[in-house]
Amino acid sequence: MAVTVDRTTTDEHAPSPPARVSLTPGTVPGLLDGAWWPRSRDLSRELPALAERLDHSWGRVTHVTVNPAFWPVIPRKVPVTGHTVHVGWFTNEQDPHKLLVFSYTAERLDLLIIPPEADPAAAARLMSGATTPGGLLTASRLMEDERAADDARESRDREGEWETEGGTTPPPAGNPTGPPPSARGM
Repeated sequence: MAVTVDRTTTDEHAPSPPARVSLTPGTVPGLLDGAWWPRSRDLSRELPALAERLDHSWGRVTHVTVNPAFWPVIPRKVPVTGHTVHVGWFTNEQDPHKLLVFSYTAERLDLLIIPPEADPAAAARLMSGATTPGGLLTASRLMEDERAADDARESRDREGEWETEGGTTPPPAGNPTGPPPSARGM
């Protein structure tokens, strides 16, 4: 009997790569304070790297809240180097694309959550939009705008591909190639 060992599994105790997070510069208030681009939808695995990064630059993270639409499993507590982060969730009250982060100093950060499967160019655009000082777009609105822009880019790409493959532009709707139907019988 042959035994196959799966070596693609990850060690739960292996350190996570640094968090991909960007905070709004300055103190101009906006609807978002930055963006976070996790590598997976595993909050237990992703939150320690984010908390470690924020602990050093912003203050010790004590709590986070999420909307369960983004995370398949939401742990109540996540161990982080030197402390524990408590996790809460709100289904209707919290934007599904937003993470609320709280510190010991009772400060709060509202971060856009960029889906882990996002294209790097889209993630860069979303990070830029979320870190605009005084920004007035919600997390969901930024995501909707990015989806709409992506759809428009895909449409232009399809049209360009069709044109370069020998397609021709169809005649305008008001310009039939023959005489109008009422003039044919005269």
